[in-house]
Amino acid sequence: MGDTAISQHADRIHLALKANGAARSALVASWQRSSTLHHLDPADRRPPRRITDSELRLARERMEPLIRAAQASLDRLYLAVGGVGCCVLLADRNGVPVERRGAAADDRTFQDWGLWPGAVWSEEIEGTNGIGTCLVEQRPLTIHRDQHFFSRNTLLSCTTVPLHDHEGKIAAALDISSCRADLTEGFLHLISVAVADAARRIEAELFRLAFPAARLLLAPTPDHSPAALIAVDQDDLVIGASRAARAALGLTADRFAKPFPAADLLGGAAPEDIGEAERSALRRALARANGNVSAAARHLGVSRATLHRKLARFGLERTG
Repeated sequence: MGDTAISQHADRIHLALKANGAARSALVASWQRSSTLHHLDPADRRPPRRITDSELRLARERMEPLIRAAQASLDRLYLAVGGVGCCVLLADRNGVPVERRGAAADDRTFQDWGLWPGAVWSEEIEGTNGIGTCLVEQRPLTIHRDQHFFSRNTLLSCTTVPLHDHEGKIAAALDISSCRADLTEGFLHLISVAVADAARRIEAELFRLAFPAARLLLAPTPDHSPAALIAVDQDDLVIGASRAARAALGLTADRFAKPFPAADLLGGAAPEDIGEAERSALRRALARANGNVSAAARHLGVSRATLHRKLARFGLERTG
């Protein structure tokens, strides 16, 4: 980027800040943070900051469950966008990419630009950018070319979505970045849809990994999100809910201080007394045994005669 272009971009940012544009624009508010809070200069030409190899290994170790949950979605996302000069990045909550998908032919270019594992894309270090600003504002966004704070980043286009862990907390950011100058508004929209869909799939898989022994229920949401999951234990008590489920059902972190009945959350005719609970247990045992009383008795650990008496008591008597 030439000196004139760098100067013009810096002047544009300074004018927007002087005009108090932060009150009207989320983008200018990010520029304001970059300039005033982080004391960055948009004309700074220093190359992207990178952490050491040992620091990157530690960052990857901390992210291991999420990296494992993301593998298939990262591969699928790259297949969708890699052929048009884009790379896919998974960054930790500090804005450091720990996983990447990209074409080998583009590696040198993307590495020079810092679109590589170990580069630091926090807003504090790089000013307004897709990954860093997404993590600060905790929302999906696109930072397209001259919307970046640093002049040296104005050839980049970055679309980023936050990723949340099984407790609904920010855990990472999923990003598609490109250096192409011909990205149209329509194509950027398709990229944003693809990233959002991949993020929902990753969050759902991460939630499944966090509750491997639980029964998972899909919470009702207007968009039928596959990431709106509820974890229920063997006693039908809710032990967890994903961020999408918490938002749909109005659940706060305080609600999960101790397990609570799934029926209280989703409705349904859960038994409220010991007799009804026993009747439900008998029906389930019979269903599992396809109506065979002997097999159901073995499953319940009681004699066949005892089970017959209980079935008669609840009007469930069958032959078998």
